[in-house]
Amino acid sequence: MGVQVDGVSVKPPDGGWGWIVLLSCFVITGFSYAFPKAVSVYFKELMMDFHVGYSDTAWISSIMLAMLYGTGPLCSILVNKFGCRPTMLVGGLLASGGMVMASFTRNIIELYLTAGVVTGLGLALNFQPSLIMLGSYFDKRRPLANGLAAAGSPVFLSVLSPLGQVLLKTFGWRGGFLIMGGLLLNCCTCGAVMRPLETKRKRALRVTRDPQELKEMLPTGQLAKKENMGKTRKKHKKQKKKLLDFTVFQNRGFIIYTVAKFITVLGLFVPTILLVNYAKDMGVPDQEAAFLLSIIGFIDIFARPTCGFFAGLQRLRPKVAYLFSFALLFNGLTDVCSAKATDYTGLVIFCVFFGISYGMVGALQFEVLMGIVGSQKFPSALGLVLLIEALAVLIGPPSAGRLVDAYRNYELIFYMAGTELIAAAIFLALASFCCIRKTGHPSPSGPERDDETHIQRRHPDLDSKTVAFKDGVEDDCMQRVSVHEYDHNQDHQKQMEDC
Repeated sequence: MGVQVDGVSVKPPDGGWGWIVLLSCFVITGFSYAFPKAVSVYFKELMMDFHVGYSDTAWISSIMLAMLYGTGPLCSILVNKFGCRPTMLVGGLLASGGMVMASFTRNIIELYLTAGVVTGLGLALNFQPSLIMLGSYFDKRRPLANGLAAAGSPVFLSVLSPLGQVLLKTFGWRGGFLIMGGLLLNCCTCGAVMRPLETKRKRALRVTRDPQELKEMLPTGQLAKKENMGKTRKKHKKQKKKLLDFTVFQNRGFIIYTVAKFITVLGLFVPTILLVNYAKDMGVPDQEAAFLLSIIGFIDIFARPTCGFFAGLQRLRPKVAYLFSFALLFNGLTDVCSAKATDYTGLVIFCVFFGISYGMVGALQFEVLMGIVGSQKFPSALGLVLLIEALAVLIGPPSAGRLVDAYRNYELIFYMAGTELIAAAIFLALASFCCIRKTGHPSPSGPERDDETHIQRRHPDLDSKTVAFKDGVEDDCMQRVSVHEYDHNQDHQKQMEDC
């Protein structure tokens, strides 16, 4: 599927500089998801210095995550207005500056504003554009690329947590925050390598017929007319560009995905938040209880790229939405079965299966979304989905905590989370089968069904690359000749005028 650059379809390289983009996305994903959890190692020191409770310090991580999810539409607007690279550079400076300012705070409210709001906004401005760039550079290998990038979360969590302990012991929480702020400057480096795809004249000429032949096919006097038409159309496209495209809600697949994702997030993070306390209440020592999260992270590291590899196989990729449904069902059943665990061995077995299923969900979630809406609408779709997920994040874990306080029974929490994930899996699978496949709904990209895969499927006798021609000698604007006209219009002059 081509990426539109200045009105020209550019094929993702599926490699080359894309591997550098993938590495940067790996780092950004690691910081975005692991950093809000890693700062929890400083909470005890903050409680002592500011004379607050655990719930007060826990709001720092909650605000970070809320900013990461809730500012999705803002990120989409900035990306559509300024591009991915400038947005990520500003985000890196904000993420770093927030932690540096947090090291000089005098009360918990100032921490909320600096480490929570400013750093959270900076991470958000890096996370979403990195996923957009990854989708621009990869097409055939995109599932594998998404899986490898998603593996940054467990890797960074396993590194940042012990690093935070060392910094806390050596420099105190203020020195640790300062150094953490310096580490976040690496987000600027990652943003700097996010080079946008460019349309090169030589590359364009390789996918079209002989430009001299196409030039001769135009009648005399039409070259100037076509050149002006191309410039006018190009200007019109710029005027029509939307900062936030709400037309994605006209796509049934997007609505189904959004509803399923909202239900998913209600219970997805609950087990990891309450697992350690659940183990402690069963009499498991503190160190062994904390080791359970390490087991999940270690399994998750391998589960994400492995799932991404299998999702990219030719037979499985058209059914990736159903594979995602299976991952949700697997995760939900794991939660339900863990509710009856009575010893440490049972919890270890749960962590192994939870790590596999959680890694599958993490590797497939954005691949499914991009497959539904296409690369052109992905920035707006991702921002809107993250905003809706932010509401679920604010509802799910607090509701689970209230149930624990009210009934003192952790089994109810795991039953609740598992039921929500199972419901999301069943809804996604059935809705995708009934509402999309049965009704013959248009492709995810909407009416613009001009990607190479679609053309090659409907016209096997044609070359798989898009037919294009050059508007005059000095005009770089490449315009594609519709496949319908290519098949049914034998008059070359009429073909070029209708294009």
